[in-house]
Amino acid sequence: MKARLLCLLLCSFCLAPVLPAKEPQRPLNVLFIAIDDLTCALGCYGHPEVSSPNLDKFATESVKFSRAYCQFPLCNPSRSSLLSGMRPDTEHIFGNGMTIRKRFPNVVTLPQLFKNNGYFSGRVGKIFHYGVPDMIGTSGLDDEPSWNQVVNPRGRDKDDEKDVINFTSWNKNLGASLTWMEAKGTDEEQTDGKVAEATIKMLEAHKDGPFFIACGFYRPHVPDIATKPYFDMYPLENITLPVEPPDHVTNIPPIALTVKPANYGLDPIKLRTFKRAYYAATSFVDAQFGKVMATVQRLGLEDNTVIVVWSDHGWNLGEHGQWQKMLLFEESAHVVLMIKAPGAKGNGKISPRTVELVDLYPTLADLCALKPPASLDGKSLRPLLRNPEASWKLPAFTQVTRKGGIMGRSIRTERWRYTEWDGGEKGRELYDQDADPHEYQNLANNPQYAKTVAQLSAQLRKDHGPASADSMK
Repeated sequence: MKARLLCLLLCSFCLAPVLPAKEPQRPLNVLFIAIDDLTCALGCYGHPEVSSPNLDKFATESVKFSRAYCQFPLCNPSRSSLLSGMRPDTEHIFGNGMTIRKRFPNVVTLPQLFKNNGYFSGRVGKIFHYGVPDMIGTSGLDDEPSWNQVVNPRGRDKDDEKDVINFTSWNKNLGASLTWMEAKGTDEEQTDGKVAEATIKMLEAHKDGPFFIACGFYRPHVPDIATKPYFDMYPLENITLPVEPPDHVTNIPPIALTVKPANYGLDPIKLRTFKRAYYAATSFVDAQFGKVMATVQRLGLEDNTVIVVWSDHGWNLGEHGQWQKMLLFEESAHVVLMIKAPGAKGNGKISPRTVELVDLYPTLADLCALKPPASLDGKSLRPLLRNPEASWKLPAFTQVTRKGGIMGRSIRTERWRYTEWDGGEKGRELYDQDADPHEYQNLANNPQYAKTVAQLSAQLRKDHGPASADSMK
């Protein structure tokens, strides 16, 4: 009887279906898209004039951070901070001439972390710093250990540079002036058209992953260049300049302003013409971004690829009579930041929390289950990808230098922006972003707000204490 029962048991075991082993989860890929000098003048950020349909669509699919800030409103310090995970005060990079590898020979950069963990790490265009337009077509101040492969596109816009129009002709640096050009030829012939094309080829070649592919667009960094159809989108008569309270800048510390006289003293027609070019370049880049996103969809990469879209800093377009960057106003410190992580519950929603670009390194390491260096200064945004309105009490810090090693430091909470110049010796600024989002009323010297000033000053010094700008060379 026992022998018969044992036989039945053995037979039933042999006939039982064999369940397949659970398929191991594929590592998440990363598509890391940078747009150079892009301010938050986009439809998805509420701008009434700019056409940005592809970025707007991506905003509906990702977590859009409405209060994201750079750590330094200049290309190299901002990018070095983001890619090293360290604040400018930690790495002491305050200008465009110093590389992070020279400061920290053994640093593990964000793309290098992925490369070290078996990912293909590829770069197309500007990720680490390039001098635009001078370094287009070269590797600029790139970091060789970060990548397995690099592509440095050079388009017709670079070859036709002699035709660039400079409204601030006393400044011969085309990358730091109000410069623009209506490009000859097709989108595909321009540098950013080639950036999109090379990124698409890299995605196709490495679609099986895992990969960390960084796509760095060069516009709307000046010279602002786009082909004719994008200029046609913006009739000059529709381009406006800021209408601001008269003499409101008299309450702003002079050191806060870099463009003197206001608006460079230029005729409003020239200012509007340049602003039209900035908008055209923005829409041109939006179209190239759309090509890359169409490829992501075509290759079926959406379900296992984290996609990040970011700008390295904002850009003033006439607010307070100021243009360009190196400012601590909202328009210069505020950045575009959108993250789409596969399956994230927050996708399609807006996060109002104050976050920083320095948070991107720990965020991507966290999402991809990689162990980051202990030296990172940021914090993973993963909780906000799950719930964009989750509790988050961290402010954002932005700093900038002036001649003589003077530092300006700004702290941004969800309601306030508070700024000290030279520890307050050269002036202070306080703006109530709820009541005064354009920062027209400096409340720093108003006794009614003395308590707010004291609290924010203490927090600024505690979390982001003073240091000299000893590497401006």
